[in-house]
Amino acid sequence: MAETVTVTQLNTRVRSVLSECRAVNDIWVAGEMSNLKKYPSGHYYFTLKDNSSEIRGVMFKQSRARIDFEPQDNMKVTAFGRVDLYVERGSYQFVVETMQRSGVGDLYLAYDALKRKLESEGLFDSSRKRSLPRYPRVIGVVTSPTGAVIHDIITTSRRRFPADILLYPAQVQGDGAAESIVRGIKALNREKVDVLIVGRGGGSIEDLWAFNEEMVARAIAASEVPVISAVGHETDFTIADLVADVRAPTPTGAAELALRDRTELIKHLDTDMIRLNRSLSNILKRMHYRFGILESKLTPRRAEQKILMHSIRLDELYSRMNSALSDRIETMRRRFIRIDSNMDIHVRTMIGNGKKDLLRYSERLESVNPMRVLDRGYTLMTDAEGKPLTSSRQISAGSEINIILKDGRAEAEVRKVEMRK
Repeated sequence: MAETVTVTQLNTRVRSVLSECRAVNDIWVAGEMSNLKKYPSGHYYFTLKDNSSEIRGVMFKQSRARIDFEPQDNMKVTAFGRVDLYVERGSYQFVVETMQRSGVGDLYLAYDALKRKLESEGLFDSSRKRSLPRYPRVIGVVTSPTGAVIHDIITTSRRRFPADILLYPAQVQGDGAAESIVRGIKALNREKVDVLIVGRGGGSIEDLWAFNEEMVARAIAASEVPVISAVGHETDFTIADLVADVRAPTPTGAAELALRDRTELIKHLDTDMIRLNRSLSNILKRMHYRFGILESKLTPRRAEQKILMHSIRLDELYSRMNSALSDRIETMRRRFIRIDSNMDIHVRTMIGNGKKDLLRYSERLESVNPMRVLDRGYTLMTDAEGKPLTSSRQISAGSEINIILKDGRAEAEVRKVEMRK
C-alpha cells in the first residue's frame, strides 16, 4: 500500500527537492516585471514574465538594498535568485536576491567610467561654465526635426522674446546618433549662433545613450558658444548635462532659459524710465529753489532780470524734458512691439542720452547761476548778522558790515552814509 501523507508534508517534500536542485538555484532569470506591489515591510511582490510564461517573484527588504534603482511595472530585468515553494499555499515563486535592468548593466559601468574620467579633467567644473547671452538673436538647436523638442522651443520663443531658430536635424537615438549630434554642434558653431540647445525628449537609458557618449561630451565642451543641455525628463541625467554650461529640465525649460520674458522686460524698462524722470524732476526743482533763494539776496537790477528770465527758461526746459521723456518711453514701447533684437543696446543708449541731457542742462543752469555776477566785479554786502544790505537806510556811520567777493570776504566799518533823494 502506497504511503499516505498530508498536504503540508507533500509541500514540504517538494520544497526540499527544489532547494537541493542546482538547476533552479543561484540562476539568472530574464523577464518583465508586472503587478508590482511594495509593502510597508519593505518587501516587493511581483510577476516576472516573458512572451509565453510567468512566475511569481518576491524580493525581500534586505535584497532591495543591493540594487541602485527603483523597480517598476513593465521594466525588463535580469534577476538572480532561487526557486522556492510557499508551503501554506502550495505555490512556487522565484526569490530574488539581486537584479539589474536588462541591457543596462554594462551601460551603467560605461557611464560611471566616463563620468569619472571627464570629471578628473575638469570638464564639469563650474569655473568653466559660461553665462547665457541676455538677448540672443539666433538660437541653434541640435535635435530631431520630427520630435516635440523643436516644436516646444519654437512655441516658447514666440511667447517670450522671439529669436531666429536655426535647426540642425540630428539623429538622437540608435547607431550613428552620437556622430550626428557632434556634426550638428560643429555646424551651428560655424554659423555663429548666439546659444546652442542640444537635446531630445524622454526615453529609456538606451534611448538617451547618445548623450552619454564621450565624443558628444567633448564636442559640447569645445563649443565656442554657450550650450544648454535639454535631454529627457527632469529626473534624467546624462554626461551632456554635466558638461553643458546650463542644464534645462525640459526642452521648454531650455527655451525659457535662453529667452527673457518680454512682458517683464517692458515692466523693468518702464520702472527705470519713471525713476529717471523722477530724479531729473527732483534735481530741477532743487535748482529752481536755490535760484529763488539767491534771487532774494542779490540787489543789482540787472541780475534780478536775468534770474527772472532764466527761471522762465528753466520752466520751459523742465516742460520740454518731461515731454521728451514721455515721447521716448512711448518710442521704446513701440520698439518692443516690433521686437527690436538690439533692445539692450538701445535701452543703454537711451539712459546714457538722458544722463548726457541732465549733465548738459545742469551745466547750462550753472552758467546762469546768480552768484556768477561776483565774477564781473559785483559784491554782496551783509550786516554783522549776515542779513543782505539792499538800502542805505539799513546802515549808519560806524556800522560793521561784511563784503562778499568772488574769491573771499572782508569785514569793514562804515565811515559815512549818503542817501539818494
